[in-house]
Amino acid sequence: MTATTFDPPRAAQRPLHPLRALLLAGSVPLFLGVVLNDVAYASSDQVQWKNFASWLNAAAVVLSGLALLWSAIALISASGRSRRAMVSGALLLAAWVIGFVNSLVHAKDAGATLPEGLVLAVLAFVLITAASWLDLDAGRWEARP
Repeated sequence: MTATTFDPPRAAQRPLHPLRALLLAGSVPLFLGVVLNDVAYASSDQVQWKNFASWLNAAAVVLSGLALLWSAIALISASGRSRRAMVSGALLLAAWVIGFVNSLVHAKDAGATLPEGLVLAVLAFVLITAASWLDLDAGRWEARP
């Protein structure tokens, strides 16, 4: 009979607080919704799709902004100064800035948002997905016999 022990990875940092994980992971589907609504608006020219994208983008910027604030506080403290945390924080900051600029683009007239809004939405989605992956993957546990 063998015993299995669970050891943290060698370069593991403290696991994420559940609220921070919720804020970080909750912004990913919101940014995805912005991308999908912008694609729907580009293919149908129904202005309501742009309105949906604007509201989803506003919610995504708020959630990712709160996660960014939490990440900045963790970077200032001694526990969050790993290279992985800094890269994740930089990706999160870039996603938030692009999401904020995208909200300004979506505030324009309906026809003026098409090329820039979709490109910015895809960039923000890719960046927030990478930041979430880096942060949420940091606290995994490995099983060894």
